[in-house]
Amino acid sequence: MNRMGREAREAAAVLRALPAETRSDAIRAMARHVRIQAPNILAANAEDVAAATSMVDRLRLDDARLEAIALAIEEVAALPDPVGAEIARWQRPNGLDIARVRTPIGVIGMIYESRPNVTADAAAICLRSGNAIILRSGSEALRSARAIHQALAAGLAQAGLPAGAVQIVPTADRAAVGMMLEGLAGSIDLIIPRGGKALVERVSREARVPTLGHLEGLCHTYVHLSADPDKAASIVANAKMRRVSVCGSTETLLIDRSVAATLLPQIAAALGDCELRGDAEARSIVPMALAGDADWTTEYLAPILAVRIVDGIDDAIAHIARYGTGHTEAIVAEDPAAAEYFLDSVDSAIVIWNASTQFADGGEFGFGAEIGIATGKLHARGPVGPEQLTTFKYLVRGTGQVRP
Repeated sequence: MNRMGREAREAAAVLRALPAETRSDAIRAMARHVRIQAPNILAANAEDVAAATSMVDRLRLDDARLEAIALAIEEVAALPDPVGAEIARWQRPNGLDIARVRTPIGVIGMIYESRPNVTADAAAICLRSGNAIILRSGSEALRSARAIHQALAAGLAQAGLPAGAVQIVPTADRAAVGMMLEGLAGSIDLIIPRGGKALVERVSREARVPTLGHLEGLCHTYVHLSADPDKAASIVANAKMRRVSVCGSTETLLIDRSVAATLLPQIAAALGDCELRGDAEARSIVPMALAGDADWTTEYLAPILAVRIVDGIDDAIAHIARYGTGHTEAIVAEDPAAAEYFLDSVDSAIVIWNASTQFADGGEFGFGAEIGIATGKLHARGPVGPEQLTTFKYLVRGTGQVRP
């Protein structure tokens, strides 16, 4: 592990100095080798799926999903390069010229569970932003992750980049996580966890280096009294049921009391084979199970939806503030003033008007891919793409000035 850390640190110094197009070529080469090695990747994934006991949808790859991974890598290659971009520039009265420019963070440690695509997404995003990365996959996806990494490494070699730029921990031993959290003797600059609540809590508790957290996606959709009925039914059904295992899936439906009697039956019908768990008022409108206190704080990642009738927009906002995780919330409304009030008042990483919460995705934001959705407030928030994996430095140019 310490050797991996040293090699990543050395590679980060190389990446920092490379031209943007050289890194773009390497990213495109990684995509090519994902396609070339598709049979090996799918075979490894089949072994992971056969051994899996949960989260199989997140884990499973097929030809279409693997092609989507390759396309996402190519989209990252085409993104504007953030390294060296000038954020601001000004001159002081004494003639000093000061510029704030983007620079790579250095070495990223990525700890993740059950999502093989994260291996490729994280590697591409780190190369685009000039960072080296050490990947640590969960045991349930390790065969898939190692096969994908083998393809990525072939792309790096073809482009002439150091192997230390993208490395993967070859073991599922939890002690490796502990070493990463300690920073690998000063080699890792930032840890990013992506997985369940237990993983994120462990990283937050034990990390001795800065972390960029991805907490639960306890997402809400609020149907306002001005909502268009057909639009509300379509949005809620997509927000919950398009893919129930993604972090942007709506877990709680909040519906305004004044329209609940007419809209809730239509929404329930659109949801189809989804188990509803509601408060007493919701149950009086549509037959469903009774929601307990735990239902308002549960990320189901399953075809289950909690339903609560609320007394107006402020009640909806209060519910989100109490139970939400700061991930993604949506309002369905035709009243622009109400929608803007919701957008301004809800303090989450992503707040949406008249669209599905499943748009909480770096690809849908135009980032090509994402490392995750950051739910904290520092150093980045929302989808984490290349720009979010840079910091900045100041370049000060003088003509001989000395300070009096």
